[in-house]
Amino acid sequence: MLDRLNHLLGGTLSFDEPMNRHTSFRIGGPADALFVPRDTYELKRALKGAQELGIGVTFIGNGSNLLVRDGGIRGLVIKLSGTLDYVHVLGTSLRAGSGVLLSTLAHVAVEAGLAGLEFAAGIPGTLGGALNMNAGAYDGEMQDVVSAVRALTLAGEEVELKGEELGFGYRHSALKARTLVAVEATLSLVAGDRETSLARITELNRLRREKQPIALPSAGSVFKRPPGHFAGRLIEQAGLKGCRIGDAEVSTLHAGFIVNIGNATARDVLDLIFHVQSRVREQSGILLEPEVRVIGEDKREGA
Repeated sequence: MLDRLNHLLGGTLSFDEPMNRHTSFRIGGPADALFVPRDTYELKRALKGAQELGIGVTFIGNGSNLLVRDGGIRGLVIKLSGTLDYVHVLGTSLRAGSGVLLSTLAHVAVEAGLAGLEFAAGIPGTLGGALNMNAGAYDGEMQDVVSAVRALTLAGEEVELKGEELGFGYRHSALKARTLVAVEATLSLVAGDRETSLARITELNRLRREKQPIALPSAGSVFKRPPGHFAGRLIEQAGLKGCRIGDAEVSTLHAGFIVNIGNATARDVLDLIFHVQSRVREQSGILLEPEVRVIGEDKREGA
């Protein structure tokens, strides 16, 4: 079946692709097939071809909020990082492809004299991934700046979402709810001062270096913020800083992060997540909800 899709796409697929090459955790078993489209046309062809052949599709961006299980991913993985990465400045707005890195997008805005995206400069993901989960940091979120999104259905049909149709909430969007893949977004910013914006980005990046374990492989914040609390603080209060299962460790710098200190498996990480949830619930009565996206299959015994 995948061979037939390979023929439809002109031989641009890679097979049995190790997903640890495509995630910031450096963890993950092989994908049956991985495809990086060069443009929206190739993306539509891939989606329509997969649907015709009954092949399941999984989308990834920069892999920065992602844990792929050790058994890998069946079907077709479409990666939108490193492609669809254009940015156009239109007055006080940006029109950008979903594959552009948030750091690139934020700096394009600053150089154009636009403010409002400084919070995103240090988020290690693509625009598409950020739209899907309404990514945010330091009191800023994508919902603050996004005015419209052009997306595709799994059948390759185009749809456009504006305003309330985007359905933004805490780590949620209509894209996620409706299983749509963003291909382009319009961001509405405001006129700003380049030096002021650069100073803000520098300060936020300093805070990240001091407070987050950015030197080690991770998937960012593992848990959503419980109402009225901070996940990292609850985990630290439960005495879990430095707790390890295999090579997965609750960061000693920021307890809201789980880091890969060597050759951690997805099972190590998932077991550690469960352990943290159990201990925090025992201590505080609060059940932490994972923020990291977990996909793929467990490794079969003996495989």
